[in-house]
Amino acid sequence: MSYRLPLVPLNTDVFPDGYAAARRRWLSLVSGLPCHTNHRSFSCSGAGPEGEPLFTDSVWIGPEDAESVVVLIGGTHGIEGYAGSAIQIEHLLMLAEGHIQLPEGAALLIIHALTPWGYAWRRRCDADGVDLNRNFVDFSAPLPRNDGYTELRDALFLDDAEQRQRLLADFERRHGRIAFEKAVSAGQYHDPKGACYGGSQPSHGRRVIEQLIESYALCQRDLAVIDLHTGLGAYGYGEVICDHEPDSAGTQAALSLYGDSVTLPLLGTSSSVPKTGLLDYAWHKIMNERSCYITLEFGSYSTDRLFEVLRRDHQLWAEPASIELRRQHSLAMLQHFCPADRAWREMVLFRGRQVIAQALAGL
Repeated sequence: MSYRLPLVPLNTDVFPDGYAAARRRWLSLVSGLPCHTNHRSFSCSGAGPEGEPLFTDSVWIGPEDAESVVVLIGGTHGIEGYAGSAIQIEHLLMLAEGHIQLPEGAALLIIHALTPWGYAWRRRCDADGVDLNRNFVDFSAPLPRNDGYTELRDALFLDDAEQRQRLLADFERRHGRIAFEKAVSAGQYHDPKGACYGGSQPSHGRRVIEQLIESYALCQRDLAVIDLHTGLGAYGYGEVICDHEPDSAGTQAALSLYGDSVTLPLLGTSSSVPKTGLLDYAWHKIMNERSCYITLEFGSYSTDRLFEVLRRDHQLWAEPASIELRRQHSLAMLQHFCPADRAWREMVLFRGRQVIAQALAGL
């Protein structure tokens, strides 16, 4: 498959200072696009740190009857929306300036700030502690169990760092590294104060996705869905993670679009372990054999550092911690999920261009 990258200088100024600034710029660019668009806003309960209202926004760009659609999602995990916004804003700029043109019969659906509360407050979850990317389960049935998390829960919230690390290391020694990562990050449904909590009912972001799938009849189109994430994997690299079954049409479609860089958690080739309740699964259900969903995951620092920064975040919000302590830790969250390093941000923009260009050309 051949594709052409836009020859535009990388400008890290597209990275926003926060949710409100990102939304203002995103909306301004959408309103100025010279092509057919359909903008929809979805209000989210709660408010940002300055009392600002919260929204998930979407825009359909291109013909309404497009047979093929590239879907670009940002902010599934709130704070990861910083990089998600940057990639979306850059592509809106390139569309406005004519550096990108959609293929005939194709449309682009951009979804901004899918978890706006977490974006505004620099957390991965929503105001109820729900991780949207563990929320896509059947809440009318018995919820999945994560016995490893149950075993580790008390240790994760210990203030004594030496004792905590000893208990975590003992679990990993007895069960192995993959079991440890699953225990911490695969998803759990009984501890709202803990990390990767999948909730007890559909969250705001899930309802938005279900509405968009229905209103745009996406089950009737060829789809390439790209969900933008940060914080896991090699520094600055955008890993194409595919959670389709290894022998499925979805995996074959992903390989056709993105080549052998595609990794699969179910085969153990990814920096990610298999997880429960992923957003992916809602899309898998409605996709035809020519469609696929991938997570474009930009790595930053080590997995152990990821677990520690998340553990501390949930600890501070589980107790009556001071606003100042939470604010200070939010800076550590931001540094992990969107490093201030210019080189990291340039790598994110370049790889984002590459993968989106592959999707557009392939469809």
